[in-house]
Amino acid sequence: MLTETDLERIIAEWSFWDNPPPSNLSQRLIKLPPKLHSDIALVIQGVRRCGKSTLLMQIPGKYNLQLDNCFFCNFEDPRLMDNLDFNLLTQIVKLARRNKSTNTPCYFFFDEIQNVKEWEKWLHAQLERPKNNFFILTGSNSKLLSGEFASALTGRHITLELFPFSFAEYKLLFPERKLEDYTASGGFPRAITINNSYQLLQEYFNDIILRDVFRRVRARSPEAIQHVVKMVFESCGSDLSYRKIAAITSLTVDTVQTYLEACESAYLLFACHFFAFSEKKRLIREKKYYPIDSGLRLAVTNTRDRDLGKGLELMVYLKLRQTNEQVYYWKELHKGEVDFVTLNGNIITPYQVTWDEELPRHSKSLEYFYAEFPQAEEAVFITHNNAHNYL
Repeated sequence: MLTETDLERIIAEWSFWDNPPPSNLSQRLIKLPPKLHSDIALVIQGVRRCGKSTLLMQIPGKYNLQLDNCFFCNFEDPRLMDNLDFNLLTQIVKLARRNKSTNTPCYFFFDEIQNVKEWEKWLHAQLERPKNNFFILTGSNSKLLSGEFASALTGRHITLELFPFSFAEYKLLFPERKLEDYTASGGFPRAITINNSYQLLQEYFNDIILRDVFRRVRARSPEAIQHVVKMVFESCGSDLSYRKIAAITSLTVDTVQTYLEACESAYLLFACHFFAFSEKKRLIREKKYYPIDSGLRLAVTNTRDRDLGKGLELMVYLKLRQTNEQVYYWKELHKGEVDFVTLNGNIITPYQVTWDEELPRHSKSLEYFYAEFPQAEEAVFITHNNAHNYL
């Protein structure tokens, strides 16, 4: 049983009551809400090791909060592993409120909240009857707020997605480095600060598979999931079907689908669907898959030629994924391919991506695309020469 003294010691170690957070933390280009609310939780989601914990440490300064009113806890602390249920959250709040008046705001920074059983119902109750407590949560799963709880919490949470460093954030840290450097290293915060980072990125990959995918699906082994993901990483930007992957990996189609959906929930990769107004047509066409990070892709595959075109295409997809309502691709036999199509409301915008200059095939594909979607906006061409304007 975790005693109050033990819990207080753990919270004190994670919090900043005696010393402020480090002042040299890299700033992220993410838009936080103008203010925090006691009846609205702020939820930060993203892949493991992308900087969510660091962003948590920056939030008190961004909102000018008193540090002695801020209570941090990382629910991957092994000292808590036998107590990870909603009762632990109640203990933390009681501990925080022990010597505070009801008029004093308390801020709870709960890192990797998905490890706590029934945290959703507990938080729902807290937000239903706010008591000057503010909750800022992180999680490594895009399904963190899904299903029944999400419906009950409509209007009671703001969700932000955090990715590894974008090229713009990378350039703030390393102004002298070039686009090709970023395609090779990717944007995981710790990895970009060390030489020969692929070994660290491989550890990240194995950790994500084991902790955020394998434990959530009925897989026969982590290696089976790794095999599927490595195949998808190697085929970055190419359309793939579950059936094709199943045939190569000797798994069932349903198993491949389960693995990839779990990987997508863990922010390890993303599926890009075919663009059509018909939902049926979208579903029957093959998907493209894009990894969360170009450096991670190179670290875990046999792709060692640095394929700059694929790297740029991946970077563009990740940027579009973060800044648009929906992102698709378009491709028709004998008509060519449009790399990406964004849909914002009724506004359709096609994108062509190539490392070097635009080729005749890019324009030819767009002619066919506009014949089918004449209402689409003017196409955007992105090459390594103008990529900094878009990334």
